[in-house]
Amino acid sequence: MEQSFDIPAQKPWSGIVKKGQTIRIEDTFGQQAIDTIFYCADDYSERYSSQDTLRAQGSAYITTGSKIMSCEGRVMLSVTADTSGRHDTSAGCCSCESNTVRFGHDTLYQHACRENFILELGRYGMTKRDIVANINFFMNVPISANGAMTVDDGISSPGDHVEMFAEMDVLCVISNCPQINNPCNGFDPTPIRVVIKG
Repeated sequence: MEQSFDIPAQKPWSGIVKKGQTIRIEDTFGQQAIDTIFYCADDYSERYSSQDTLRAQGSAYITTGSKIMSCEGRVMLSVTADTSGRHDTSAGCCSCESNTVRFGHDTLYQHACRENFILELGRYGMTKRDIVANINFFMNVPISANGAMTVDDGISSPGDHVEMFAEMDVLCVISNCPQINNPCNGFDPTPIRVVIKG
């Protein structure tokens, strides 16, 4: 069985991935950041942990072979394929507040990932307090020798994808990033596709 979802530019999405299923997140047009948080479908208080995930693989990035870890130290998903090469989980998601600090107060009205997450989490009885450090699939965040991070031009091409095998039932919550002030989306947010199969 296969389900396919086309997610418009700048919009949120969520869905359940059952244990044993595979979720494929596709950067349809290239250079599009896809902010993602996973929650245990049976208990939303167990959710993605960037710290445990990075510690588990001893790497600053997520790619093929990475284990997506929960705050309870359990494996939520395993990355089985990745055509892009690496994905950030340190830079967090954009918000109206951070936009004003980085790009000026005239950007306050612009939609952001934090607002997308708030809208989508509300469907499951969660609030902004349930937003945790997320994965930024396809976002290029080089880290220099002194630990400084920058958001750089995206390195993903049209059709690049990452596939993950669910090790438990998970709720996947996505913000198809609406950021237009830095190069994470090539300054032009585009649609993406999610496929759940198995």
